Amino acid sequence: MQIGARACEDSRLTTHYSRIFKNMIKTFDHVVLTTGDLHRCLDFYTRVLSMKVEHYGKDRIALRFGDHKFNVHPPGFEAGIKARQPTPGSLDLCFLADRPLDEVIAHLKREQVPIEEGPVVRTGARFPIRSVYIRDPDGNLVEISEKA
Repeated sequence: MQIGARACEDSRLTTHYSRIFKNMIKTFDHVVLTTGDLHRCLDFYTRVLSMKVEHYGKDRIALRFGDHKFNVHPPGFEAGIKARQPTPGSLDLCFLADRPLDEVIAHLKREQVPIEEGPVVRTGARFPIRSVYIRDPDGNLVEISEKA
């Protein structure tokens, strides 16, 4: 019963803070993707997920998709400020596809990208989602979803 009591306490705390603080964050602008192999990373995200490579600043690289982007930090890149332990393969990402999931699955099969799990129904941020899970070359977990 300890777990149930803790969950109830956490639920009350969350409700309390939700009433006090209004949403301050609207959306995200970018995420930093640390890679151990720049070429394999760019190939995967452009070929498999159809992102676009963008060059900016002094020797900076990003992967753009919709209104968002990944700033890519390759081996040896020294950012002025960064995560304490930037580590390739530590992300767990979820994308909403712009096409039916069955088309995504067919594309992944053509590109010989193994599906680790799915399709399965999960709880998304805004609605139930139907997802498949794959890995990028660094081992990051990549979930591709559609509205269930």
